[in-house]
Amino acid sequence: MANDKEVAHGASSKKSNPNPKNAKKKEVKKETGLGLSNKKDENFGDWYSEVVVNAEMIEYYDISGCYILRPWAISIWETMQVFFDAEIKKMKIKNCYFPLFVSPGVLQKEKDHIEGFAPEVAWVTKSGDSDLDVHIAIRPTSETVMYPYYSKWIRGHRDLPLRLNQWCNVVRWEFSNPTPFIRSREFLWQEGHTAFATQQEADKEVLEILELYRRIYEEFLAVPVIKGKKSEMEKFAGGLYTTSVEAFIPNVGRGVQGATSHCLGQNFAKMFEINYENEKGEKAMVWQNSWAYSTRTIGVMVMVHGDDKGLVLPPKVASLQVIVIPVPYKDVDMQAIYQACSSTVTALEEAGFRVEADIRDNYSPGWKYSHWEMKGVPLRIEIGPKDLANKQVRVVRRDNGAKKDISMEGLVDGVKNLLSEIQESMLNAAIQKRDACIEKVTTWDEFVIALNKKKLILAPWCDEEDVEKDVKARTKGETGAAKTLCTPFDQPELPEGILCFASGKPAKKWTYWGRSY
Repeated sequence: MANDKEVAHGASSKKSNPNPKNAKKKEVKKETGLGLSNKKDENFGDWYSEVVVNAEMIEYYDISGCYILRPWAISIWETMQVFFDAEIKKMKIKNCYFPLFVSPGVLQKEKDHIEGFAPEVAWVTKSGDSDLDVHIAIRPTSETVMYPYYSKWIRGHRDLPLRLNQWCNVVRWEFSNPTPFIRSREFLWQEGHTAFATQQEADKEVLEILELYRRIYEEFLAVPVIKGKKSEMEKFAGGLYTTSVEAFIPNVGRGVQGATSHCLGQNFAKMFEINYENEKGEKAMVWQNSWAYSTRTIGVMVMVHGDDKGLVLPPKVASLQVIVIPVPYKDVDMQAIYQACSSTVTALEEAGFRVEADIRDNYSPGWKYSHWEMKGVPLRIEIGPKDLANKQVRVVRRDNGAKKDISMEGLVDGVKNLLSEIQESMLNAAIQKRDACIEKVTTWDEFVIALNKKKLILAPWCDEEDVEKDVKARTKGETGAAKTLCTPFDQPELPEGILCFASGKPAKKWTYWGRSY
């Protein structure tokens, strides 16, 4: 971590104090105070909590499990929102908004669905000092809020497809270790709810949306994910089947359900009587989908890329892609350096980059380096007297610390190429770390060893729910039980006669297993 003791680029080193006692006092005084007290590899949970606060992404609120999302985090959410919103509009999906509150009668209408959420539903029971005659739920998800109105709006085949999305917040009263972004009691998300005349149309949309989720993770957040299908036990309650993109956090050996795209089949249509008259004048039920991604995406990004200096942001989502820092030196014309910083910012802004100069005169260059490293800015530009003389700038990458001098004449192209390299490099590095954790096993003993080594386990499975329940029971411990993460669409060849690792029955597919958040 850079600090005030660091010799700034473009300046010469001063002689050290010959008095060790005084030197020690001076050193303590000049510490930046910006370093992390926890190491990512040593205490991951505390490291993560420290990073999201020190990098000014969140502030803790006085209600447990609820967090203030600061501009540094919201800007990332907005970047993903702009991309996703434009893409779904190309698919003729329209935005809407439904109320936050749910009547208990409607909530209980779809029993299988609400059982999955019942422990997490928050209720409004009072108005002022008066008890409400009927308690009102706060949405944990909006199927039961929206579908009574789908029943009203859909009458004939010309009303289909009905494809709506809303950007909103939901509340799930988590009791198991609330974690900023990953597991919070209130979070932001989008939720799409669509209705079609045929299953074929619904199936097609499920995969189109899942591909958008993959792109959010891999193209924007530089986080590799696996596209696949959830087991019957892990699918969305009340749905026909669930697809997901699954991320993995190597430091803790846990999977993260990154985003889900569900085919709901006709179960909700039956419960909420969402019927229509088809072309033949016959009564028919719609086929439905729902799909969502949330601010959990931001937490996954922090966990995958962050290091012992703080955040490491992919350029595509960074609120600030470039920070320009003047490097003062005694007897130097600082006005000329400040002017060079200003010109650099203007040139990069006009080229479309998100860039600022940090010209605060009450902080040293070393302090500023540490500050912007903590916040994860992808590229730092330093301009000192030598740079000015040589008509160049020094650029420093946040992801790997590499330094390079770029001529002021070639500034825009140089920065453009570097940011592109950083984005690609971060994804490739994350893929390598993730892939190094994948272990293919065929027996129970191999599975247990791999699980204890915090691996992402690919194993042959008989696809039976009782077997999955048995695996969870047999692996239950202080750090949680193993479960299926997803059955990947990209299936390795299944050798003839291969048996399920857990039951010894004939295997039907390869499935990823592991512990998860």
